[in-house]
Amino acid sequence: MANRIVLNTISYHGKGAIENIVPELRSRGLKKAFVCSDPDLIKFGVTAKVTDLLDKDAFPYSVFSEIKANPTIENVLAGVEAFKTSGADSIIAIGGGSAMDTAKAIGIIIENPEFADVRSLEGVAPTKNHAVFTIAVPTTAGTAAEVTINYVITDVEKKRKFVCVDVHDIPEVAVVDPDMTSTMPKGLTASTGMDALTHAIEGYITKGAWEMTDMFHLKAIELIAKHLPGACENTPEGREGMALAQYIAGQGFSNVGLGIVHSMAHGLGALYDTPHGVANAILLPSIMEYNAPCTGDKYRDIAKAMGVENTDAMSVEEARKAAVDAVAALAEKVGIPKDLKEILKEEDIQFLSESAFADACRPGNPRDTSVEEIAELYKALI
Repeated sequence: MANRIVLNTISYHGKGAIENIVPELRSRGLKKAFVCSDPDLIKFGVTAKVTDLLDKDAFPYSVFSEIKANPTIENVLAGVEAFKTSGADSIIAIGGGSAMDTAKAIGIIIENPEFADVRSLEGVAPTKNHAVFTIAVPTTAGTAAEVTINYVITDVEKKRKFVCVDVHDIPEVAVVDPDMTSTMPKGLTASTGMDALTHAIEGYITKGAWEMTDMFHLKAIELIAKHLPGACENTPEGREGMALAQYIAGQGFSNVGLGIVHSMAHGLGALYDTPHGVANAILLPSIMEYNAPCTGDKYRDIAKAMGVENTDAMSVEEARKAAVDAVAALAEKVGIPKDLKEILKEEDIQFLSESAFADACRPGNPRDTSVEEIAELYKALI
Protein backbone atom coordinates (compact mmCIF):
# COMPACT_ATOMS: atom_id res chain seq x y z
CA MET A 1 0.00 0.00 0.00
CA ALA A 2 1.28 3.47 -0.87
CA ASN A 3 1.69 6.03 1.90
CA ARG A 4 0.43 9.57 1.32
CA ILE A 5 1.87 12.86 2.52
CA VAL A 6 -0.11 16.12 2.26
CA LEU A 7 1.65 19.37 3.21
CA ASN A 8 1.27 23.11 2.59
CA THR A 9 2.25 24.37 -0.82
CA ILE A 10 4.42 27.00 0.87
CA SER A 11 5.40 27.64 4.48
CA TYR A 12 7.43 30.42 6.06
CA HIS A 13 9.28 29.99 9.35
CA GLY A 14 11.09 32.30 11.75
CA LYS A 15 11.03 35.84 13.04
CA GLY A 16 9.46 38.22 10.52
CA ALA A 17 7.66 35.49 8.57
CA ILE A 18 4.43 37.50 8.61
CA GLU A 19 6.05 39.99 6.22
CA ASN A 20 5.33 37.45 3.47
CA ILE A 21 1.53 37.55 3.86
CA VAL A 22 0.72 40.54 1.65
CA PRO A 23 3.17 39.52 -1.11
CA GLU A 24 1.58 36.06 -1.21
CA LEU A 25 -1.88 37.61 -1.61
CA ARG A 26 -0.72 40.12 -4.22
CA SER A 27 1.17 37.53 -6.28
CA ARG A 28 -2.05 35.56 -6.73
CA GLY A 29 -4.11 38.56 -7.80
CA LEU A 30 -6.36 38.32 -4.75
CA LYS A 31 -8.38 41.40 -3.86
CA LYS A 32 -9.81 41.11 -0.33
CA ALA A 33 -9.04 38.98 2.73
CA PHE A 34 -11.48 37.55 5.27
CA VAL A 35 -9.55 37.66 8.56
CA CYS A 36 -10.65 34.97 11.04
CA SER A 37 -9.39 35.66 14.54
CA ASP A 38 -10.80 35.28 18.03
CA PRO A 39 -11.90 38.24 20.18
CA ASP A 40 -9.07 38.00 22.73
CA LEU A 41 -6.40 38.14 20.04
CA ILE A 42 -8.06 41.25 18.64
CA LYS A 43 -8.40 42.78 22.11
CA PHE A 44 -4.74 42.28 22.99
CA GLY A 45 -3.37 43.48 19.67
CA VAL A 46 -2.09 40.16 18.34
CA THR A 47 -4.30 40.18 15.25
CA ALA A 48 -3.16 43.73 14.56
CA LYS A 49 0.38 42.48 13.88
CA VAL A 50 -1.07 41.12 10.63
CA THR A 51 -3.85 43.61 9.91
CA ASP A 52 -1.36 46.46 10.30
CA LEU A 53 0.57 44.96 7.39
CA LEU A 54 -2.63 44.81 5.35
CA ASP A 55 -3.37 48.44 6.24
CA LYS A 56 0.16 49.53 5.33
CA ASP A 57 -0.23 48.00 1.88
CA ALA A 58 -3.84 49.18 1.48
CA PHE A 59 -4.98 45.59 1.06
CA PRO A 60 -8.74 45.38 1.79
CA TYR A 61 -10.02 43.00 4.45
CA SER A 62 -12.91 42.32 6.80
CA VAL A 63 -12.63 40.77 10.24
CA PHE A 64 -14.68 37.87 11.58
CA SER A 65 -14.31 37.20 15.30
CA GLU A 66 -17.38 35.16 16.28
CA ILE A 67 -15.05 32.35 17.33
CA LYS A 68 -14.81 30.61 20.68
CA ALA A 69 -12.53 28.00 22.15
CA ASN A 70 -13.78 24.60 20.97
CA PRO A 71 -15.56 26.23 17.97
CA THR A 72 -19.16 25.26 17.35
CA ILE A 73 -21.38 24.54 14.39
CA GLU A 74 -22.98 27.93 15.04
CA ASN A 75 -19.60 29.68 14.79
CA VAL A 76 -19.01 28.06 11.41
CA LEU A 77 -22.43 28.93 10.05
CA ALA A 78 -22.05 32.55 11.16
CA GLY A 79 -18.67 32.65 9.45
CA VAL A 80 -20.04 31.27 6.19
CA GLU A 81 -22.68 34.00 6.06
CA ALA A 82 -20.14 36.67 6.97
CA PHE A 83 -17.80 35.50 4.21
CA LYS A 84 -20.60 35.59 1.64
CA THR A 85 -21.46 39.19 2.47
CA SER A 86 -17.84 40.37 2.77
CA GLY A 87 -16.88 40.16 -0.88
CA ALA A 88 -13.63 38.47 0.12
CA ASP A 89 -11.77 36.02 -2.10
CA SER A 90 -9.29 34.68 0.46
CA ILE A 91 -8.96 33.84 4.15
CA ILE A 92 -6.30 34.73 6.68
CA ALA A 93 -6.71 32.59 9.80
CA ILE A 94 -4.93 34.09 12.81
CA GLY A 95 -5.01 32.20 16.08
CA GLY A 96 -4.79 28.81 17.64
CA GLY A 97 -6.69 25.72 16.62
CA SER A 98 -10.06 27.35 17.24
CA ALA A 99 -9.59 30.15 14.70
CA MET A 100 -7.92 27.92 12.14
CA ASP A 101 -10.48 25.11 12.47
CA THR A 102 -13.31 27.60 12.07
CA ALA A 103 -11.61 29.07 9.00
CA LYS A 104 -11.11 25.62 7.47
CA ALA A 105 -14.78 24.74 7.82
CA ILE A 106 -15.85 28.10 6.39
CA GLY A 107 -13.49 27.74 3.43
CA ILE A 108 -14.67 24.21 2.67
CA ILE A 109 -18.37 25.07 2.78
CA ILE A 110 -17.95 28.17 0.60
CA GLU A 111 -16.35 26.08 -2.15
CA ASN A 112 -18.51 22.99 -1.52
CA PRO A 113 -21.98 24.38 -0.72
CA GLU A 114 -23.54 20.91 -0.82
CA PHE A 115 -21.89 20.46 2.60
CA ALA A 116 -23.66 23.44 4.16
CA ASP A 117 -24.85 21.13 6.92
CA VAL A 118 -21.68 21.25 9.03
CA ARG A 119 -22.34 17.80 10.48
CA SER A 120 -22.03 16.33 6.98
CA LEU A 121 -18.30 17.12 7.09
CA GLU A 122 -17.61 14.65 9.89
CA GLY A 123 -15.08 11.94 9.12
CA VAL A 124 -13.67 11.84 5.60
CA ALA A 125 -16.12 13.96 3.63
CA PRO A 126 -16.11 13.50 -0.18
CA THR A 127 -15.66 17.18 -1.02
CA LYS A 128 -14.67 17.97 -4.60
CA ASN A 129 -13.13 21.43 -4.37
CA HIS A 130 -10.29 22.88 -2.36
CA ALA A 131 -11.27 25.37 0.31
CA VAL A 132 -11.01 29.11 -0.26
CA PHE A 133 -7.36 30.14 -0.60
CA THR A 134 -6.11 30.39 3.00
CA ILE A 135 -3.05 31.70 4.76
CA ALA A 136 -2.82 30.30 8.30
CA VAL A 137 -0.91 32.19 10.99
CA PRO A 138 -0.64 30.31 14.30
CA THR A 139 -0.50 32.28 17.56
CA THR A 140 0.00 29.20 19.72
CA ALA A 141 2.65 26.50 19.49
CA GLY A 142 0.57 23.39 19.74
CA THR A 143 -2.27 22.56 17.40
CA ALA A 144 -0.37 22.67 14.08
CA ALA A 145 -3.72 23.32 12.40
CA GLU A 146 -1.88 25.39 9.82
CA VAL A 147 -0.34 22.22 8.33
CA THR A 148 -2.97 19.56 8.99
CA ILE A 149 -5.82 18.12 6.96
CA ASN A 150 -7.98 17.92 10.08
CA TYR A 151 -10.30 20.22 11.95
CA VAL A 152 -12.57 19.69 14.95
CA ILE A 153 -16.01 21.21 15.51
CA THR A 154 -18.20 21.06 18.62
CA ASP A 155 -21.82 19.98 18.30
CA VAL A 156 -23.34 21.76 21.31
CA GLU A 157 -26.74 20.14 20.82
CA LYS A 158 -25.31 16.62 20.98
CA LYS A 159 -22.57 17.50 23.49
CA ARG A 160 -19.79 16.07 21.36
CA LYS A 161 -16.90 17.05 19.15
CA PHE A 162 -16.47 15.64 15.68
CA VAL A 163 -13.31 15.36 13.62
CA CYS A 164 -13.25 16.26 9.94
CA VAL A 165 -10.46 14.92 7.72
CA ASP A 166 -10.16 16.45 4.26
CA VAL A 167 -7.15 17.00 2.00
CA HIS A 168 -9.02 19.98 0.56
CA ASP A 169 -8.92 21.93 3.84
CA ILE A 170 -5.16 22.36 4.27
CA PRO A 171 -4.11 26.03 4.06
CA GLU A 172 -2.06 26.70 0.95
CA VAL A 173 0.32 28.91 2.92
CA ALA A 174 1.45 28.56 6.53
CA VAL A 175 3.21 31.47 8.22
CA VAL A 176 4.89 30.27 11.42
CA ASP A 177 6.32 33.36 13.08
CA PRO A 178 7.44 32.88 16.72
CA ASP A 179 6.74 36.55 17.43
CA MET A 180 3.04 35.76 17.01
CA THR A 181 3.23 33.46 20.03
CA SER A 182 5.14 35.80 22.33
CA THR A 183 2.06 37.13 24.16
CA MET A 184 0.80 33.69 25.18
CA PRO A 185 0.58 33.39 28.97
CA LYS A 186 2.57 30.66 30.68
CA GLY A 187 -0.40 28.34 31.22
CA LEU A 188 -1.49 28.47 27.59
CA THR A 189 2.09 28.00 26.44
CA ALA A 190 2.37 24.88 28.61
CA SER A 191 -0.93 23.31 27.56
CA THR A 192 -0.50 23.96 23.84
CA GLY A 193 3.07 22.70 24.04
CA MET A 194 1.91 19.50 25.67
CA ASP A 195 -0.72 19.22 22.93
CA ALA A 196 2.12 19.29 20.41
CA LEU A 197 3.94 16.58 22.38
CA THR A 198 0.78 14.49 22.35
CA HIS A 199 0.58 14.88 18.57
CA ALA A 200 4.18 13.75 18.20
CA ILE A 201 3.92 10.76 20.53
CA GLU A 202 0.53 9.54 19.33
CA GLY A 203 1.62 10.04 15.73
CA TYR A 204 4.80 8.05 16.35
CA ILE A 205 2.99 5.03 17.81
CA THR A 206 -0.22 5.11 15.76
CA LYS A 207 -1.05 2.14 13.55
CA GLY A 208 -0.49 4.20 10.40
CA ALA A 209 3.03 5.41 11.30
CA TRP A 210 5.83 4.91 8.78
CA GLU A 211 9.43 6.00 8.23
CA MET A 212 8.81 9.52 6.96
CA THR A 213 6.32 10.42 9.69
CA ASP A 214 8.54 8.76 12.31
CA MET A 215 11.25 11.22 11.29
CA PHE A 216 8.96 14.19 11.88
CA HIS A 217 7.62 12.90 15.18
CA LEU A 218 10.94 12.04 16.79
CA LYS A 219 12.42 15.42 15.89
CA ALA A 220 9.34 17.14 17.27
CA ILE A 221 9.61 15.24 20.57
CA GLU A 222 13.27 16.21 20.85
CA LEU A 223 12.57 19.90 20.19
CA ILE A 224 9.60 20.04 22.58
CA ALA A 225 11.55 18.44 25.43
CA LYS A 226 14.33 20.95 24.83
CA HIS A 227 12.33 24.13 24.27
CA LEU A 228 8.96 23.95 26.08
CA PRO A 229 10.33 25.02 29.49
CA GLY A 230 12.02 28.01 27.86
CA ALA A 231 8.89 28.91 25.92
CA CYS A 232 6.95 28.92 29.19
CA GLU A 233 9.46 31.52 30.43
CA ASN A 234 9.02 33.42 27.14
CA THR A 235 12.62 33.13 25.98
CA PRO A 236 13.18 33.84 22.28
CA GLU A 237 14.91 30.47 21.84
CA GLY A 238 12.03 28.65 23.51
CA ARG A 239 9.41 30.42 21.38
CA GLU A 240 11.26 29.76 18.14
CA GLY A 241 11.96 26.13 19.04
CA MET A 242 8.34 25.42 19.94
CA ALA A 243 6.98 27.18 16.83
CA LEU A 244 9.05 24.83 14.70
CA ALA A 245 8.44 21.74 16.84
CA GLN A 246 4.66 21.93 16.73
CA TYR A 247 4.71 22.44 12.95
CA ILE A 248 6.96 19.41 12.46
CA ALA A 249 4.64 17.31 14.62
CA GLY A 250 1.74 18.44 12.45
CA GLN A 251 3.55 17.35 9.29
CA GLY A 252 3.53 13.86 10.72
CA PHE A 253 0.29 13.22 12.58
CA SER A 254 -1.88 14.92 9.98
CA ASN A 255 -0.93 12.15 7.57
CA VAL A 256 -1.10 9.09 9.85
CA GLY A 257 -3.63 9.88 12.57
CA LEU A 258 -3.63 9.87 16.35
CA GLY A 259 -5.08 7.73 19.14
CA ILE A 260 -7.30 7.63 22.18
CA VAL A 261 -5.62 10.46 24.07
CA HIS A 262 -7.29 12.72 21.53
CA SER A 263 -10.49 10.67 21.48
CA MET A 264 -10.87 11.03 25.23
CA ALA A 265 -9.81 14.70 25.24
CA HIS A 266 -12.41 15.62 22.62
CA GLY A 267 -15.23 14.55 24.91
CA LEU A 268 -13.87 16.59 27.82
CA GLY A 269 -13.71 19.66 25.60
CA ALA A 270 -17.24 19.18 24.30
CA LEU A 271 -18.86 18.48 27.68
CA TYR A 272 -16.90 20.76 30.00
CA ASP A 273 -15.22 23.18 27.58
CA THR A 274 -11.88 21.92 28.89
CA PRO A 275 -8.99 23.44 26.90
CA HIS A 276 -7.84 20.79 24.45
CA GLY A 277 -4.17 21.00 25.39
CA VAL A 278 -4.91 20.63 29.10
CA ALA A 279 -7.05 17.54 28.51
CA ASN A 280 -4.39 15.94 26.31
CA ALA A 281 -1.60 16.73 28.75
CA ILE A 282 -3.40 15.17 31.72
CA LEU A 283 -4.34 12.05 29.78
CA LEU A 284 -1.05 11.45 27.95
CA PRO A 285 1.11 9.70 30.60
CA SER A 286 -1.55 7.22 31.70
CA ILE A 287 -2.61 6.42 28.12
CA MET A 288 1.03 5.92 27.17
CA GLU A 289 1.27 3.38 29.97
CA TYR A 290 -1.90 1.66 28.75
CA ASN A 291 -0.62 1.53 25.15
CA ALA A 292 2.93 0.44 26.00
CA PRO A 293 2.47 -3.34 25.42
CA CYS A 294 1.52 -2.66 21.79
CA THR A 295 4.35 -0.28 20.86
CA GLY A 296 7.31 -2.60 20.33
CA ASP A 297 10.57 -0.78 21.11
CA LYS A 298 9.29 2.68 20.15
CA TYR A 299 9.21 4.01 23.71
CA ARG A 300 13.00 3.63 23.80
CA ASP A 301 13.18 6.14 20.94
CA ILE A 302 10.73 8.44 22.73
CA ALA A 303 12.75 8.29 25.96
CA LYS A 304 15.94 9.06 24.08
CA ALA A 305 14.32 12.01 22.28
CA MET A 306 13.07 13.27 25.66
CA GLY A 307 16.67 13.39 26.84
CA VAL A 308 16.73 10.26 28.99
CA GLU A 309 20.27 8.88 29.30
CA ASN A 310 21.48 5.29 28.87
CA THR A 311 18.36 4.16 27.04
CA ASP A 312 20.31 1.64 24.94
CA ALA A 313 21.18 -0.32 28.07
CA MET A 314 17.55 -0.54 29.24
CA SER A 315 15.23 -3.48 28.82
CA VAL A 316 12.07 -2.87 26.80
CA GLU A 317 10.04 -2.53 30.00
CA GLU A 318 12.56 -0.13 31.54
CA ALA A 319 12.58 1.99 28.39
CA ARG A 320 8.79 2.12 28.34
CA LYS A 321 8.68 3.29 31.95
CA ALA A 322 11.42 5.84 31.27
CA ALA A 323 9.42 7.34 28.40
CA VAL A 324 6.24 7.62 30.47
CA ASP A 325 8.13 9.08 33.42
CA ALA A 326 9.87 11.65 31.21
CA VAL A 327 6.57 12.85 29.78
CA ALA A 328 4.99 13.05 33.23
CA ALA A 329 8.00 14.97 34.54
CA LEU A 330 7.81 17.53 31.73
CA ALA A 331 4.08 17.99 32.30
CA GLU A 332 4.69 18.58 36.01
CA LYS A 333 7.56 20.98 35.29
CA VAL A 334 5.36 23.22 33.17
CA GLY A 335 2.45 23.14 35.61
CA ILE A 336 -0.03 20.67 34.14
CA PRO A 337 -2.50 19.11 36.66
CA LYS A 338 -1.89 15.43 37.38
CA ASP A 339 -5.51 14.26 37.21
CA LEU A 340 -9.06 15.06 36.15
CA LYS A 341 -10.50 15.51 39.65
CA GLU A 342 -11.37 19.16 39.04
CA ILE A 343 -12.87 18.43 35.61
CA LEU A 344 -14.52 15.03 35.27
CA LYS A 345 -17.85 14.05 36.85
CA GLU A 346 -18.23 10.34 37.47
CA GLU A 347 -21.82 10.30 36.19
CA ASP A 348 -20.55 11.42 32.76
CA ILE A 349 -17.99 8.64 32.30
CA GLN A 350 -20.24 6.27 30.36
CA PHE A 351 -21.28 8.99 27.89
CA LEU A 352 -17.69 10.18 27.51
CA SER A 353 -16.42 6.64 26.99
CA GLU A 354 -18.97 5.94 24.27
CA SER A 355 -18.10 9.25 22.59
CA ALA A 356 -14.38 8.49 22.74
CA PHE A 357 -14.88 5.04 21.25
CA ALA A 358 -16.88 6.56 18.36
CA ASP A 359 -14.27 9.29 17.79
CA ALA A 360 -12.36 9.33 14.49
CA CYS A 361 -8.99 9.22 16.28
CA ARG A 362 -9.68 5.96 18.13
CA PRO A 363 -9.01 3.47 15.27
CA GLY A 364 -5.41 4.66 14.99
CA ASN A 365 -4.61 3.79 18.58
CA PRO A 366 -1.88 1.11 18.73
CA ARG A 367 -3.84 -0.92 21.27
CA ASP A 368 -7.34 -2.03 20.38
CA THR A 369 -9.71 -0.85 23.05
CA SER A 370 -13.36 -0.88 24.15
CA VAL A 371 -15.89 1.42 25.78
CA GLU A 372 -15.34 -0.44 29.04
CA GLU A 373 -11.56 -0.03 28.96
CA ILE A 374 -11.84 3.65 28.12
CA ALA A 375 -14.18 4.07 31.07
CA GLU A 376 -11.58 2.52 33.36
CA LEU A 377 -8.95 4.91 32.03
CA TYR A 378 -11.17 7.88 32.86
CA LYS A 379 -11.94 6.49 36.33
CA ALA A 380 -8.25 6.08 37.11
CA LEU A 381 -7.78 9.84 36.78
CA ILE A 382 -10.39 10.96 39.32
